[in-house]
Amino acid sequence: MNIQIYEDEVMHYHVIGQSETPHVLALDLEGTLISNAISQIPRPGLFEFLCGCNELFPRMVAFTTVAENRFRNIAHILVKERLAPQWFADIEYINWEGKTKDLNYISNIQSHNALLVDDCEQYVHPGQERQWLKIEQFDYKNPSKDTELARIFNELRAIVHKKNFI
Repeated sequence: MNIQIYEDEVMHYHVIGQSETPHVLALDLEGTLISNAISQIPRPGLFEFLCGCNELFPRMVAFTTVAENRFRNIAHILVKERLAPQWFADIEYINWEGKTKDLNYISNIQSHNALLVDDCEQYVHPGQERQWLKIEQFDYKNPSKDTELARIFNELRAIVHKKNFI
């Protein structure tokens, strides 16, 4: 997959009074990077997406409802099958509780310094909607038409390269 940026696809990311570029990327697993924890079908372009994001963000974390031991097993399989880069098996995992993915669970940052890529709006913590990048749920029964990781990467790249948010 060749990831390119197109201005008409760029998300407009605005945090009032925030001029700092987000430096932590939180990634959901099920429906976002893979089909689900049972079938574990990787989304098209997963390897390239993860590598590109790793260049954009100094810190990436897994923020998923999947238990850590299950997540680690899936991550190791993806790496072994060369569907994810080697470092993905050891990505920081966020332990959390509750009904929403509160970015304050990510240690050593303020929540406004993180972005969440997730397919489920119900997991977005109230007040953190502006840090959420909605990715369409992976339709693993029709993967040939799925370009969501490329679209999200374009948005992330535009956000990172835009130094002053309004």
